[in-house]
Amino acid sequence: MSLLRNIFILTVALFPLTTSTNTLSADTPVRSVKTARVNYRTVEIEGLDIFYREAGPKDAPTVLLLHGFPTSSHMFRDLIPLLADRYHVVAPDYPGYGNSSAPPTDEFEYTFDNVARIVEMFTERLGLEKYSLYLMDYGAPIGFRLATAHPDRVETLIVQNGNAYDEGIDNDFWSPIKKYWRERTDEQGDQLRSLLTIDATKWQYTEGVRDVEAISPDTWGHVQPLLDRPGNQEIQLAMFYSYGSNPPLYPQWQQYLRDHQPPTLIVWGKNDAIFPAAGAYPYQRDLRNVELHLLDTGHFALEEDAAIIAQHMQRFLAKHIGGHHEVHKKLSAACQ
Repeated sequence: MSLLRNIFILTVALFPLTTSTNTLSADTPVRSVKTARVNYRTVEIEGLDIFYREAGPKDAPTVLLLHGFPTSSHMFRDLIPLLADRYHVVAPDYPGYGNSSAPPTDEFEYTFDNVARIVEMFTERLGLEKYSLYLMDYGAPIGFRLATAHPDRVETLIVQNGNAYDEGIDNDFWSPIKKYWRERTDEQGDQLRSLLTIDATKWQYTEGVRDVEAISPDTWGHVQPLLDRPGNQEIQLAMFYSYGSNPPLYPQWQQYLRDHQPPTLIVWGKNDAIFPAAGAYPYQRDLRNVELHLLDTGHFALEEDAAIIAQHMQRFLAKHIGGHHEVHKKLSAACQ
């Protein structure tokens, strides 16, 4: 009698969550409520404080969110709670970004190889043996370095405005940056400092969106003071230059896609002036199991379409890697 009473009390207490998980299927969108607790943590990697956001059950499948320029894990603040009911969600800040350490350029080598190495060590410190990768902007070259080094760790890919093909970086935006790759002079570098101003930051967040009034000023209010820190422009110029190391690796990343065929979800802001939709289509050449969704928004698609992207991700992830059934586990434990 006592056992049945315990099961009844547990079921009543968890009824809203039980309803949500029982109605989930791989074929229907999932609507989550922002109730998950997000933890804000720091781990030391080679003397650097690496800040990260973490939410969801640690025994659930992991989703590793890799941010773009010039932001940080802050860009995932709306997405994380929408995934954390069923997934273990982790979003680090790279060195030089967000709340992580930002040593000057003469104390840390700001290259994509080195930043990816730090992120790899971060995943190992946290014991992330398998994960789905969310690749956005700078997160794409960092994530593809992880994937090619450890393909067995990658369960799925979610690509949002992140390139692995020459298509999409052949527009006017990239011309002065490509020139800097060829001529790393102070003069060429100074011409790129305009990309680090408040006007440029606002432009990244608002260009191509459906409704500018839907974009919170908290975005550039978070990013710009970090860009304006003494020495941070030099960090960003170093990363601009290092981006030139990525296109030569595209064939290797494309071979990884062909060889390992990770299930891939592409959710791309089609009005992005930095990584236009031309960069989204080529993934379909190399992947057999790929979904492509072009969203009517700009570069930082999560600012306007976090709920839509979360629904695509919930359905996609449920289909390919399942999810966490915490209620069922608790009920099973109560019956033992």
